[in-house]
Amino acid sequence: MNPDQRKDWDTYFMDIAYMVSTRSRCSRRHVGAVLVQGKKLLGTAYNGAPSGVPDCSEAGCMIAEEYEVVIENGEEKMVKKQRCVRTIHAEQNLLLFTDRIDREGSSVYVTDEPCWTCANMLANSGITEIVFHRPYPKDSGKVTAMMKQKGIRFRRLESYQPPPETVVRVEE
Repeated sequence: MNPDQRKDWDTYFMDIAYMVSTRSRCSRRHVGAVLVQGKKLLGTAYNGAPSGVPDCSEAGCMIAEEYEVVIENGEEKMVKKQRCVRTIHAEQNLLLFTDRIDREGSSVYVTDEPCWTCANMLANSGITEIVFHRPYPKDSGKVTAMMKQKGIRFRRLESYQPPPETVVRVEE
């Protein structure tokens, strides 16, 4: 990028979300979220254990196993899924630590497409836009449909490249 050229607002705020994600101590995924009204940054959050509670790096992940029916090549299959229940998602923390009045008409920039639970919470939060970078295919279809139904602008920054110092390799 030319040093005289400024980043566009989407890149600027997504860069901040990625920087915020570096605070996460989750061994599975680092997620950051920022709340923006107009061009004003109103709050930041990342995923992790509740304040004052040992996090996954200290106490290990608290894994819950679930089974889900998926359709592959026209056939139903049972797939075992694992998720950590110790971690509060970045979007949930953002909602916990910002005021409703600030969320009205605002945008949320989040490094990862929200899961179904976070999407439900964001849909009732007063925000009018969600911008994300990395897809979350498991819930994408139903989240996209709900956002359309709610009239919330929902878009992915597909060509975005996060700052190299914010990319953290985590377990899959």
